[in-house]
Amino acid sequence: MSRVGKMPIAIPGGVEVRIEGARVTVKGPKGELTRELNTEMKLSLTDGVVTVERPTDRPRHRAAHGLTRTLIYNMVVGVTEGFGKALELQGVGYRAQMQGSSLVLAVGYSKPVEVAPPPGIEFEVEGTSRVIVKGISKEAVGQAAADVRKVRPPEPYKGKGIRYQGEYVRRKAGKAGKAMH
Repeated sequence: MSRVGKMPIAIPGGVEVRIEGARVTVKGPKGELTRELNTEMKLSLTDGVVTVERPTDRPRHRAAHGLTRTLIYNMVVGVTEGFGKALELQGVGYRAQMQGSSLVLAVGYSKPVEVAPPPGIEFEVEGTSRVIVKGISKEAVGQAAADVRKVRPPEPYKGKGIRYQGEYVRRKAGKAGKAMH
């Protein structure tokens, strides 16, 4: 039995959950999220608790069971607390700054790179070398953070680039000088 899928999801106060077949809508203080989920899973809402049940013990139902529960849980957390992902810029002269709602990155290219936030996402800059991506959808926050990182991924020789906070970049040795004969 899926240990994750069996866990009930308690709905906090101020959050409204609507289940219409496979479509789940969660409305909370930070916004509203709607998502189409697996049609084979049985979703039920009773006394402020959402439970997910699967029809059979087939491997694909077992896999979808935990996923469905986690997706609903992430929607509930998103509309109450929201999600955030921090990125760090490493390299001499690498800076980030806000220009309106867009993020402007100076990361070693001839011109600064401007990244516009996708709908439902906002950027925040701490200092000049830390960017925080915030939003209510965990999926959208992760994708926006990946898009920012893609502007200049960390390179393995000097470690320069944009990395997730706490990300370990494996370093390589540079080229060694030729031995003199």
